[in-house]
Amino acid sequence: MTTELHEAPIETARIIEPPAKLTWREKRELRRRRRVWFEEILAWILVPAIIVGCYWLLNVGLAAMGSSPEAIIEGFRTIADNL
Repeated sequence: MTTELHEAPIETARIIEPPAKLTWREKRELRRRRRVWFEEILAWILVPAIIVGCYWLLNVGLAAMGSSPEAIIEGFRTIADNL
């Protein structure tokens, strides 16, 4: 029976060290990074909601006054054609 000889150095046992405590600057940077991500996600949700809400509010307001966005646009076209 033969054995294989390995030329590589023998691995030493790895000692698991507790993670080092973060400095106040590193903690601040983590908080800032999380806040930026939160604001970005919130913006992707709120901006379309605000745009749709404004459009809906415009339609409701014009309907309450007996008009519509199409009638307003047609009025502007009539004014522009007469100039």
